[in-house]
Amino acid sequence: MNRRLQKHAWTLGLVLLLAVLMIVTKLIQPSFGATGLESLARAALPFAFATVAMAIVVIVGGIDLSIASMMAVCGVTAAVLMQSMGVVPAVAITLVVGLVMGAINGTLIVVTRVPDIVVTLAMLFVWEGVALLILTSPGGTVAPGLRSLISGAMIPGVPNALIFMAAAVALVWLPIRRSKLGLSIYAVGSDELAAFRSGINVAWTKITAYGLAGLLSAMGGLSLIMLTGIGEPVPGPYLLASVAAVVLGGVVLGGGRGGLLGPIIAVFVLRIIRTILTLAAVDPNVTTIVEGVIMVAVVMLGAVLTYRGARG
Repeated sequence: MNRRLQKHAWTLGLVLLLAVLMIVTKLIQPSFGATGLESLARAALPFAFATVAMAIVVIVGGIDLSIASMMAVCGVTAAVLMQSMGVVPAVAITLVVGLVMGAINGTLIVVTRVPDIVVTLAMLFVWEGVALLILTSPGGTVAPGLRSLISGAMIPGVPNALIFMAAAVALVWLPIRRSKLGLSIYAVGSDELAAFRSGINVAWTKITAYGLAGLLSAMGGLSLIMLTGIGEPVPGPYLLASVAAVVLGGVVLGGGRGGLLGPIIAVFVLRIIRTILTLAAVDPNVTTIVEGVIMVAVVMLGAVLTYRGARG
């Protein structure tokens, strides 16, 4: 029991921090309840998918700066396709598009041997251009039935948005986490050379990890249009937010360590901090500055811890 508590101490700490922040929110606005929690879950949904996508790439030892752009491509793709076909084909095609985009990122990194930060920075602009080719301005349509998936609460006190996110992530990650592929992702992130000497196909593992990130980015794009009702070709503020949540969630930037639960909880921690600042009537511009400072501080702390770990 003690070993399990030590292993998950960081995640438990985040849960405690989230609980404290929820209490603070309630003190600031006593009317904050089920409706407020539902709004928080809905607002956090695209950030959560972006963070999970980033976490998988970081665990394998990389980083993907194009996640927000891939979300935009998938969002506008789904919004356009739903105008001419049913929900199921549109969603299926969108998920495939995300998977392919992620795999392309991974393939370029493996084949060219150019650092992932450079490749994905370039692909950020490529995918952003693709999104603008599909829709030059916000538009398209979203099926009402799809939007209803993240509205309300079938289980009292548990928003549908939270259930939707947990089910989608579990469907993708749980079958992989304990499989050979999951172990390979962690092994490559821990020590790429040792993984190669152990017989792991490093190239295929990296491409698959980036493909999974693309798939989850597609889910993020879908969640975004489910929130807004239209496709938005301009990438949202998900890049730095996802990196900050990944680091705050206990995933080591050097790769090989961490999980997905911590980063998801970290998303809610960061989002509720914004809620608290808004409820406290802090100027929106100051709120943005505070959010940016928190994110930069978290990322810098993660980089320092990773550097010290490498030296140790």
